[in-house]
Amino acid sequence: MTTISPTGAATVSPAASASAHALTGKRRIAFASYVDENYLPGFLVLLRSLALSNPGVCEDFVVLYDDLRPSSIAQIRALHPRIVLRRVEDERYDSYVKGDQDNYLVRKAYFILDIFRLRDYDTVITLDTDMVVLGDLGELLELREGLAAVPQFFYGQHKLNSGLLVIQREYLSDEFCAKIDQTGRSGEYELDKHDQGILNAVLDGDFVRLDARYNFVKRRLSGDLPVPEDIAILHFTGRHKPWQGGESGYSLAEERWREFEMSDAEFHAAYVALGGAHHDLLVHFGTPHVRRTSDVEIARKVAATHIAAGEYQEAVDILSSVRIPLDAAWPHEVLGHALMSVSRYPEAKTQLLMATAAPNRAATAYARLAQMAWVHGDNTESLRYATAGLSVDPTHRSSRLWAQRAAVPPQEQGAPDDQLAHVAFYMDRQGNAGDKLLPETVRLGFGPDTTSRRWHSVHAHRLFDAAALERVNARRGLVIGGGGLFIPDTMPNGNSAWQWNVPDEHLRAIDVPIMVYAVGFNAFDGQSYRATRFNESLRLLAEKAVFFGLRNHGSIAKVRALLPPELHDKVVFQPCPTTVSRQLIAGWSDPLYRDDIVMLNAAYDRAGLRFGHDYGHFLGQIAEAVRKIGAHTEVTCVAHSLDDERIAFDLRREHGISLPVIPMYDFSNDEIRETYAKARLVIGMRGHAGMIPFGVGTPIISLISHPKMAYFLNDIERPEWGVSVHERDLGAVLTERALHMLDNHSRTVADVHDRQELLWKVTQENAARIQQILAR
Repeated sequence: MTTISPTGAATVSPAASASAHALTGKRRIAFASYVDENYLPGFLVLLRSLALSNPGVCEDFVVLYDDLRPSSIAQIRALHPRIVLRRVEDERYDSYVKGDQDNYLVRKAYFILDIFRLRDYDTVITLDTDMVVLGDLGELLELREGLAAVPQFFYGQHKLNSGLLVIQREYLSDEFCAKIDQTGRSGEYELDKHDQGILNAVLDGDFVRLDARYNFVKRRLSGDLPVPEDIAILHFTGRHKPWQGGESGYSLAEERWREFEMSDAEFHAAYVALGGAHHDLLVHFGTPHVRRTSDVEIARKVAATHIAAGEYQEAVDILSSVRIPLDAAWPHEVLGHALMSVSRYPEAKTQLLMATAAPNRAATAYARLAQMAWVHGDNTESLRYATAGLSVDPTHRSSRLWAQRAAVPPQEQGAPDDQLAHVAFYMDRQGNAGDKLLPETVRLGFGPDTTSRRWHSVHAHRLFDAAALERVNARRGLVIGGGGLFIPDTMPNGNSAWQWNVPDEHLRAIDVPIMVYAVGFNAFDGQSYRATRFNESLRLLAEKAVFFGLRNHGSIAKVRALLPPELHDKVVFQPCPTTVSRQLIAGWSDPLYRDDIVMLNAAYDRAGLRFGHDYGHFLGQIAEAVRKIGAHTEVTCVAHSLDDERIAFDLRREHGISLPVIPMYDFSNDEIRETYAKARLVIGMRGHAGMIPFGVGTPIISLISHPKMAYFLNDIERPEWGVSVHERDLGAVLTERALHMLDNHSRTVADVHDRQELLWKVTQENAARIQQILAR
């Protein structure tokens, strides 16, 4: 557990410093094959076929090998961006192949047995090197239980064919390996059938049976039968392989294999022409294709996928490497987007203006021009561009957003000597409810007056230029806080690489006290920062700040790891003020009664990072929980943003469950707090769908798809109030915990209040420290 202390001197709990995967429970999936020089041609075809048949799939591919040459390894790496090489070095292997080094079947048998010793993954899918992938493998990636395989074609349904195995975590264990070793040492199995013999003996028919189309053996096509259209994996069993000349009677099958026997250039061209490409694969194959061909359209595709992953400089680099024709509007627009994301604003403006010439790209280009003008504080020009975008497309949402922002009147200016400047993300109307509430709640941590009389607002996403610097230096101090500002892609810029668009020279020139207050490190599992720029800006901020408070110990551990040791002690714990709202709001009183309602919230921003391949599983499990909880208490959907309503749509469409929706994105701050205070329980995926109800005394269960959820629950020493969206038995676990909280509601509310007191004590101690700083 974490000892909660404002000084930061206490030891950070192991949970706070755990990997993002360990906190979210996101499944790690890998493919695996044993490869040697003789079967290398087959493996290269396997890799190409996997990419071309499943362009949106890119998991680690574990290659077990013992004799591959460096040139062969280079060929393999060229065909997959996430190759994990593991050399076979084991005394058991030596005993298996002694005197028989050329027997691939013996070595493959060892691979099948040794794959169960992998400990880095939750699901491993084995593929033989004499296979070719012809169809969608999504069903295999979604499997979560047991050991799955296709039953043997000739030997009865109780035995498996080991060419393809889908192995779950419980089989990737020392216990199962011990059973394999014990059976293998019995000597009852011929070496060339060692893998299937041992596995069938150990499993004794206890495996999940897959349809034959996932391991369709060549022998079923004897007599030149055509390959059925629905086959996902064709397996060239037997001694004669297509790359060795093949075998008579299977010409149609071998034609399917030869579809993927191509040069790298042909393969790259085939892949980039597909839709639904995975980021890693498109970058891996598209980049050399662009270098070779200078293809502008493919450069645009690769740049766009870089942008989607927050790799803005890489997007600039690849589009700058080709000559974009003047009338190629889309590439100009994407390059403009990339350039503005690294704060090369004049160049970005030029590119975007060229993009406005094409009707199909004009609205988006105008919206980006409006955004850039707004970033520079020019509301007049921003409104002009946004209006131009709406004139092209009256339904264009982004243009409408920037028109609304640009039309907001300037804030009233109070007396500078009485004001604190406040850098925050100030949410738009119908924006995320949690982010809308945050700036006001941060201000409550400094006193009851949250108006412009006491506060000078500095929008984090606007360029902090010389004029903004002058305004801040005229105030009593600068507060930076209001959410997870340490995130790289919400509103990217090249000045800091986090949400506050501040150049180092202007940050360095601030001469009033800087207080970082309850900021979070918000990177998702699988998301990264532009390390050098972010680290430099973060270090300068830590050096300048007189108070540097982060909202959970997980963020503290992440940020300390990026700072030199002499700055570690400056980083201290300051809970998000939403978690102590009952204490901060003058005249607050707990509700006399609560509505008999359980509120459900789900989040869909960066859905791939949240759910991986498990969204279907998540939705089905939530449907199960909603039905069972709904038998006791009404369940409603609470939407922090418009996108959050998707859970209600999907439950109705996929499972026939209709939930009323509470549009919290339309609520005032008081309405948000009051609505949550009257619920009996909130089950939420967004961070502030947990922290806000907790702060008003309502019990919570967090659906963990982001490390920050686990960070908060660890800080209050209640990790059992969270459950991973990837949990195998999510529906049952969620139902059990929810009904327990509802049945013991008064006791649970008292526990929430008790946990809140811990955070309130820290907040009070920090407040006293900050008052001393401001009084100097």
